[in-house]
Amino acid sequence: MLTAAAVATHLGSQGALIASAFAVLETGGGAGGVGLVAAARTVPLVLFLLVGGALADRLPRHRVMVAANALNCVSQAAFAALVLTGEPRLWQMMLLSALGGTGQAFFSPANEGMLMSSVSGEQAGRAFALYRMATHGAGIGGAALGGALIAVFGPGWVLAIDAGAFLVAGALRAFLDVGHIPARAPGGGMIADLRDGWREFIGRSWLWTIVVQFAVVNAVVVATEAVYGPVVAKEELGGPGPWGLALAAFGAGTVVGALVMVRRRPRRLLLAGTLSVFALALPAAGLAVPLPVPGLVVMMFATGVSIEVFGICWMTTLHQEIPEEKLSRVASYDMFGSFGMIPVATALAGPAASAFGRTSALWGCAALVVLLTAAVLFVPDVRNMTLRTEPVTGGPSDSPAVSADAESAVGRPG
Repeated sequence: MLTAAAVATHLGSQGALIASAFAVLETGGGAGGVGLVAAARTVPLVLFLLVGGALADRLPRHRVMVAANALNCVSQAAFAALVLTGEPRLWQMMLLSALGGTGQAFFSPANEGMLMSSVSGEQAGRAFALYRMATHGAGIGGAALGGALIAVFGPGWVLAIDAGAFLVAGALRAFLDVGHIPARAPGGGMIADLRDGWREFIGRSWLWTIVVQFAVVNAVVVATEAVYGPVVAKEELGGPGPWGLALAAFGAGTVVGALVMVRRRPRRLLLAGTLSVFALALPAAGLAVPLPVPGLVVMMFATGVSIEVFGICWMTTLHQEIPEEKLSRVASYDMFGSFGMIPVATALAGPAASAFGRTSALWGCAALVVLLTAAVLFVPDVRNMTLRTEPVTGGPSDSPAVSADAESAVGRPG
């Protein structure tokens, strides 16, 4: 049921990502308008993430997820109605995007905690890979179909489909079986819960350093894909269809990456994952050239494979290192740091292209990904974190990042 709901959401959301950008472009908003709408979604996402994580560790997580899906359904339906019935204004699109971001802020920590508490033992990595393979497979169809539908019918109908997908997903999540999840003792209040989550987060060097890395990496990647990508597609690649194809190739790469991770279990989890992050520089470099559509598709596919390796290694690490009752709070700090710079980057993407040129801005994005990823490799726990299967019951001091036999693994392939 959890996987089916996620598949429904991904089918609609990938197309809606393209649709919202082209809805802005069709009203004459340009790169600056696309960036402002993207930033409007991300600001409340960042502001409410920590509250969402604490709430998800206090309430039944599936109920938080259903409420968030309902808000996303309403906001996307209103967005679709504006686009279909008239010429939407920029502030209206920003407001509705902000409502969608608010729903996502409460949904994401609850969803991550729910997913990680639903698996156990040494098969956790494979379970995460199968889940992500199913959702990313849905994303392939959603992106390709979304680009085609926008080209034929316009962005409004794609936004309406996304609203329907949220409705279906919320209904499925309302009937999730949560009997296997242990009861959680009430905390000492919202502030105390947030403080406890912060101690879990800051007490692990591998955790906070990678989150700092992704604060910048996610920002430039989202700016590339949400702002520069649609603009390059419109001006040089032939419109939304080719960009939808490139995003679909990325989705195909994530499916292949997940399939690889079903069969492989890297011993040194974070080393394997971090090395794969270098590939996130490829989309910005490909758009900077810009590559013809076939070359861009190949780059996006390779990026999808690589980032899926990181994603599954990261989820497996969190699953084995973080106690179950604190998963959503730690996930919210992870997301807060990882998403915090996105509003700034998307809002400044247009002005940066005007000031330095779009090509220079894209090469700068690629360089930041490479430099920060290289820097993270200097952290010992990132290089030495090893796969283990025993459950974590204590805090950071009780769950060392490097297992007892890790010392003998240093210098050998993970």
